[in-house]
Amino acid sequence: MKNIKRNGERVVFISGHFNNFELMAMQIEKAGVNCAAIYRPLNNPYLNSIMENIRIRDICKNQIKKGRAGTREIIRYMSKGTSIALMIDQRVREGEKISFFGSLATTTTIPAQLIKKYGCSVVPIYIERNKSHYFKMYVSKPIKINKSRSVSEITKHLNNILEKMILKNIDQWIWTHDRWKE
Repeated sequence: MKNIKRNGERVVFISGHFNNFELMAMQIEKAGVNCAAIYRPLNNPYLNSIMENIRIRDICKNQIKKGRAGTREIIRYMSKGTSIALMIDQRVREGEKISFFGSLATTTTIPAQLIKKYGCSVVPIYIERNKSHYFKMYVSKPIKINKSRSVSEITKHLNNILEKMILKNIDQWIWTHDRWKE
């Protein structure tokens, strides 16, 4: 994180829904890295407005709502040199069917598109719960991915990274939805 901040480089931070997954964006911002986090609004509109305020106030001041409208914001932030943080295990309608644990799952291609367009590195982050209220965040070194690879190839590579993080300790992954839903 110190090198990313010092060099002022924009990166794509990726993770999955591990434990208190909101810690990722919060710790990135606390480290002084200029970052915007992509989030999925809650289904309950009353709770969502409360959660959006909490996210902006306590987690990461730059919040981007998942979806088509958010894509323009992502490009605007990246053009200004801002890093992007997102969970890549979220099922999306706009994604591609990419292998995830041996079965096709609709997967976001946003990280791959950003890597290709801006030539930025990807930084995987894994959050582990050690005790009931203690977490350890593992920040990988930035990974440079060849821009000449296709969006599908890059996305598959990122899914492979996510699979390895999940398999470290599957109990750390909080996922209750059908990731492979048609």
